Amino acid sequence: MPLVAGIDSSTQSCKVSIRDAESGAQLRSGAAPHPAGTEVHPQAWWDALRQAVSDAGGLDDVAAVSVGGQQHGMVALDGDGQVIRPALLWNDTRSAQAAEQLIAEVGAAQYAQRIGVVPVASFTCSKLRWLRDAEPENAAQVAAVALPHDWLSWRLRGFGPEQPLGPALSQLATDRSDASGTGYFDPARNRYDAELFALALGHDAVLPRVLGPAEPAGELPGGAAMAPGAGDNAAAALGLQLATTDTAVSIGTSGTVFAPTEVPVHDPTGTVAGFADARGGFLPLTAALNAARVIDTVAAVLGVDRDTLAHLASEAPPGAQGVVLIPHFEGERTPNLPAARASWHGLSMANSTPANLARAAFEGMLANINIGVQAVRAVGAATDRIILIGGGARSALTGRVAAQVFGVDIVVPEPGEYVARGAAFQAAWTLLGAPPPWPAPASELIPADPEPLISEQFRRYLPHR
Repeated sequence: MPLVAGIDSSTQSCKVSIRDAESGAQLRSGAAPHPAGTEVHPQAWWDALRQAVSDAGGLDDVAAVSVGGQQHGMVALDGDGQVIRPALLWNDTRSAQAAEQLIAEVGAAQYAQRIGVVPVASFTCSKLRWLRDAEPENAAQVAAVALPHDWLSWRLRGFGPEQPLGPALSQLATDRSDASGTGYFDPARNRYDAELFALALGHDAVLPRVLGPAEPAGELPGGAAMAPGAGDNAAAALGLQLATTDTAVSIGTSGTVFAPTEVPVHDPTGTVAGFADARGGFLPLTAALNAARVIDTVAAVLGVDRDTLAHLASEAPPGAQGVVLIPHFEGERTPNLPAARASWHGLSMANSTPANLARAAFEGMLANINIGVQAVRAVGAATDRIILIGGGARSALTGRVAAQVFGVDIVVPEPGEYVARGAAFQAAWTLLGAPPPWPAPASELIPADPEPLISEQFRRYLPHR
């Protein structure tokens, strides 16, 4: 009975899932937290990974490993393989102006045509341009640029400073899904756009070789196969066994909307990123910066916990009697408003109740994510039903409000770590040579219950650039 390990190195934590390669049954697991903030030294991820692996009983009996990681984070390495500065994460918006500069120099339509995306603050290319302009001394030292999952896979294979195999930058490897979120990789042609990379950083550097689906990156020192890994959303799509008839909405630190397609997407508005998936196809995606933490923030304002907030919200009617929250607490990516801030609207002496404020938090979070749902629908993705996942989806109220806001059937899979599950699925695929016949997760169906008033009120107060 061969075992595989799936690793989810997310913004908030590292999770490890050890599973039977043939059946997908989880046998053991581990987890460790990551530090808070929008820039983190990658050493913290490595320390958390080792802790989570230890918590899961180690990897000595595992035959293949895969890492699913948060996308876009800029890991800049010098010629000795040393990390030059803390990694700017996807949710660090200081690179917003850099994204605008790149668009001005190339053109949004050209970016979309060449690589399927238009730069926003989240993308690696924007962070590299910020580094070039804000920290030129650090930029000049950059000999290689990796993403979080690339760097962790490299370290697991024994590479890096003070590692057994040394800092061999040429051994860095990634996959199409994560490479497609950099702003300098073309997933339709499976190649880097060297000109766009140099435009961002100011000079050439080593980039991870891009592996195909289930193509091994190499081996761990103990002999286990190292799968190519994936960006977190692509790994989640594997974990959910998402079909081309489905769209997933993941409510975690961010609120992502993604749907597998067989053809590439080129959206010149930049609203939909034409990413690749981990199966050899494509994964058009939108991302909202403000998701589950909207609920936590409003709960803190009202002095209650999440469960109490949901109970309060269930006492208010759809539309919260006119109370609307625009939840742009940390700026926003979809819609692209990096400098925006949250705001309450429609408050009166009569409707300013804890129940309405609580209800408006859930409606505002989901109405904001619905902008992304409508955008992926507009580029041809199927949105006849929504698969709802993530920590923020575990409240029953979230599913009911989602059925009202999205206006389609909502499928809520059983709670699980789907990025880690998807990474383990990929590890099994790499090991066995074919996608394993794992059963689909059990799920609950919440029938569509359209309440157009919620989105109508939200659009009324939505700011514009």
